[in-house]
Amino acid sequence: MTDWRSMPPLTALRAFDALAETGSASAAGAALNVSHAAVSQQIRALENHMGLGLVDRSGRGLSLTPEGHELAEALRVGFGAISRTVEALSAADAGRPVHVSCTPTFAAQWLMPRLAPFRQAHPEVDLMIDPTPQLVSLEPGGTDVALRFGQGQWPGLESSLLFKTPLIAVAAPRLVGDRAIEEPADLTDLPWLQEFGTNESSDWLRRRGVTKDRAAGLTQMPGHMLLEALREGQGVAVTVLEWVRADVEAGRLLKLFEDDADTGYYVVTRPGPMRPPARAFTGWLRREARAQPG
Repeated sequence: MTDWRSMPPLTALRAFDALAETGSASAAGAALNVSHAAVSQQIRALENHMGLGLVDRSGRGLSLTPEGHELAEALRVGFGAISRTVEALSAADAGRPVHVSCTPTFAAQWLMPRLAPFRQAHPEVDLMIDPTPQLVSLEPGGTDVALRFGQGQWPGLESSLLFKTPLIAVAAPRLVGDRAIEEPADLTDLPWLQEFGTNESSDWLRRRGVTKDRAAGLTQMPGHMLLEALREGQGVAVTVLEWVRADVEAGRLLKLFEDDADTGYYVVTRPGPMRPPARAFTGWLRREARAQPG
């Protein structure tokens, strides 16, 4: 077991290794992006720590003492092995596609229409888009980025707001007709639509105190099909305003109720540093969201 308390500081060992490799304090400083004086200071600190002379300063230039040569060879082997291992591990992980989890609706309505510029800017980054309504686990070696709707609270994960959008209940005018819709309970005799794999409509009604059964039933389908079914008047659905904003503004759909909650889509990742390809992707996501109208 290594006795770390007796080991010299790593900065001093790095400075000495750079000096042994380059042959001068100035060149070592340039390699480490520090001044030559800083290198000399680290070398003297290392000699004091070890109680040995590592550099012969008696001549016009610098040369290593026998002890210095011995330490330099050990550092060359040690730092070389570390460098090769770090490079191999980083390269192996860098080759793995960026695994992105999002709902099918988010993929179809927001992500895929915007993806071409990212592919052009980052042809070296491979992506794996996983459209699923499930809250997948973000584990090392698995999903890198999740795009989730809510209020940004997912324990053990880091989240940053992509864009805000409320949750609404919506239907086509032809379905609602001239009936009065004053409270959520007035919707239970209409057919409902719901994205497959979610409980959005049931949860929405329950949060509003509606416990009676829906008389006209519920149809579940993939998210991209749900929006078209909504426009055709096949049922009421709970969705985010962003996906149907143009339809509501054009009168093709009616906004029946809107949540007051401060909700939106978030970029969700594991704590800690991200792989460079995943960092490039999340940076692009945020720039796209900032450029979004409204």
